[in-house]
Amino acid sequence: MKIQILGAGKMGSFFADVLSSEHEVAIFDPNSERLKFTYNCVRMTRPEDILDFKPEILLNAATVKYTIEAFKAALPYVSETCIISDIASVKTGLETFYRKLGRPFVSTHPMFGPTFAKLGSLSLENAIIISESSHLGKVFFRDLYSRLKLNIFEYSFEEHDETIAYSLSIPFTSTLVFASVMKPQEAPGTTFKKHNEIARGLLSEDDYLLTEILFNPRTTTQLAQIRKELAELITIIENKDTEAMGKFLKAVREKIK
Repeated sequence: MKIQILGAGKMGSFFADVLSSEHEVAIFDPNSERLKFTYNCVRMTRPEDILDFKPEILLNAATVKYTIEAFKAALPYVSETCIISDIASVKTGLETFYRKLGRPFVSTHPMFGPTFAKLGSLSLENAIIISESSHLGKVFFRDLYSRLKLNIFEYSFEEHDETIAYSLSIPFTSTLVFASVMKPQEAPGTTFKKHNEIARGLLSEDDYLLTEILFNPRTTTQLAQIRKELAELITIIENKDTEAMGKFLKAVREKIK
């Protein structure tokens, strides 16, 4: 199958490497410097070059900020039967875009970053396939993600963004707040070291990826809940209220069973 990738960033390069062993792959990026790190594929810096390649699947690996813009640049050069796809971490606006376009599409979210995940062993990582996607598109990515040994989930567009706001925005925000108050000193505590290791891993990710996750429109609702719980905990600590602390800890333990 002929697969055209848009964007030669970390995820675009990862998919080019993974797919090129079984498919004919081309990758487009207006920044020729990025293309230096792509292999076993046709390299393009002009969108019109896509026309001669005649892709059967168009995989948009541009960052969320430029996902729709990248589609608009490439779509004039692909056939109406070409399945268009994205791997955006936040799907806001994409459902409407696909509906207006009227083309076969598949939207997925591989929930790992090449800088943090162990790419040689992805069995502990997850991927989401959007349920509104076309049948053939879902079959292609389900097969791909199965071969990568990812755990696959199927959610609607709405369910996806709600899940991401909960499962990524909360830990990302909590970790960033933790890291923001750190001092350059040694701290022997085991819990501290574990938190610090998580923070270092998170901050090794690309700024665009972190921004995409945190700019999910549903993130603020989750942050409001964190603020509410934090305010309650501060009050308990200030008042040295042992009974209230016991109730707070019991409620927390119930939630993480």
